[in-house]
Amino acid sequence: MKYNVLIVDDHFVVREGLKLILETSEHYQVIGEADNGKVAIQLIEELRPDVILMDLNMPIMNGIEAIEQLQAQNNTIPVVILTTYNEDDLMIKGLTIGAKGYLLKDTKREHLFRTLDSAIRGETLLQPEIMEIVFKAKHDTAPKKPTRNNLLPSLSDKEKIVLQAAAHGHRSKEIAFDMGIAERTVKAHLTNIYNKLGVDSRAQAVAIAVEQGLVHI
Repeated sequence: MKYNVLIVDDHFVVREGLKLILETSEHYQVIGEADNGKVAIQLIEELRPDVILMDLNMPIMNGIEAIEQLQAQNNTIPVVILTTYNEDDLMIKGLTIGAKGYLLKDTKREHLFRTLDSAIRGETLLQPEIMEIVFKAKHDTAPKKPTRNNLLPSLSDKEKIVLQAAAHGHRSKEIAFDMGIAERTVKAHLTNIYNKLGVDSRAQAVAIAVEQGLVHI
């Protein structure tokens, strides 16, 4: 069985490069391409891909607007954002609205497939180097304000360990192995973390945890 991928990027060279990599996989195939978010929305409804690779900066409709429209339609197809190092603000926005991962456009083959695998499973894979850039930019540009730590519910020691590992891009299976517990237990810890922090995704939990100093990257 092959998973169907839709590539959304306004640069032909980027789309072709990703296609060449994906064609080497036995598990993924490209079923469509779009050069802006508006075309992507139409193709998503028509082709129903299993996962979407979405650029941020595009004409007519950018990646953030496209993701927001998909959410408004209650579309749950996982989206992995394609990004460059100079798009910090958009990466932060994508993180808060539930993107299932980020990939630099010159990413290595193994990172591409690992991120797609995680997205298909419903997990969010966060590469540490990208998270560091995102949160450094957020810290540098954010106005100084009193901490909200006292407004956040406390996390247990095990929940902090799980969240710390998630912040470094580890998958649930890897976290379970390192902690010597079952993978379902890790997922239960993540569910508890989401409930305590008032979020519904790993990306959002990590964003809040890093901002509030609960974990470090």
